[in-house]
Amino acid sequence: MDPEYKALLEKQQYRICGDHAAVKLCHWAKESITGRRHCYKQDFYGIVSHRCLQMTPAINECSHQCSFCWRVQGRDYEVKDWMEPGEMLDCLIECQRMLITGYKGDPRVTPKAFEEASNPDQVAISLAGEPITYPYLSDFFKECHGRGMTTFLVTNGTYPERLEALDELPCQLYVTVAAPDRQTYVRACRPKIDDGWERIMKTLELMPSLDTRTVVRHTLVDGINFFDPEGYARLDMLADPDLIEPKGYVFVGGSRQRLSMSNMPSFESILHFSAELGKLVGMEVLKERGDSRVVLLGTPGMETDIRKVCARKFDAGRTDRL
Repeated sequence: MDPEYKALLEKQQYRICGDHAAVKLCHWAKESITGRRHCYKQDFYGIVSHRCLQMTPAINECSHQCSFCWRVQGRDYEVKDWMEPGEMLDCLIECQRMLITGYKGDPRVTPKAFEEASNPDQVAISLAGEPITYPYLSDFFKECHGRGMTTFLVTNGTYPERLEALDELPCQLYVTVAAPDRQTYVRACRPKIDDGWERIMKTLELMPSLDTRTVVRHTLVDGINFFDPEGYARLDMLADPDLIEPKGYVFVGGSRQRLSMSNMPSFESILHFSAELGKLVGMEVLKERGDSRVVLLGTPGMETDIRKVCARKFDAGRTDRL
């Protein structure tokens, strides 16, 4: 990693492990540890926000340069020495503990909350870069599950062959589908590869065969890709996900150099879009969070608590670390 790039990331409160992995304390984790608010994923999936490790095993590259992405773009590089999964996870947890050190004396933070935040039990494998490019991802999932940690993987869908090759899957797989058609995809996601759309289609075709909870996330940007619920519905029916998350773009991070606050859809418009989409794919609104501009579509009565969904992975991967 270029030293200047590393210094920039650390200034933005990333902490780096090896030459490719990174962790950053989420806004909602900070809110949660102080007893104020929590992330929508706590409402939707039962995770505890201040126990979530927001990380990436591969900050080094991505096949997209999405207009709505918060990451620093244009700094991709080749990794020569990948960390082993257990070593990487230990390092990331230690980095998170360093990031929360200042909260120990905060009068708003209880000893129980600080202890919980020091021992995360949920791993959000997203943050920046394309995490599926990490070559030991299956073993990383096994490491997490063996420690009783739930896992979410967020991928842009342009690596179907790597997804198909995984012999251990996360508790929940998110595939971001940020366009209803190829032309909009090129505009919204600004792919660095010529066949990105075709690769995403292969991923969507693969999704019904994957033995894990699957979610399609539609990141919706006003003026760019926020239209044509019928087009999105066709793609959703191809993927046949367990859940769909229509989520409005938020004006944060690097995206502020490319977009404006006017590109943030209102929550009311997200609700309307979600209701239309739900009718088309045979789903209903299960949950919603206005402050995060996000809606959860699914089948009424289905289990959404991720620890219950992932219980058998814990049993299969149990180790003496528990």
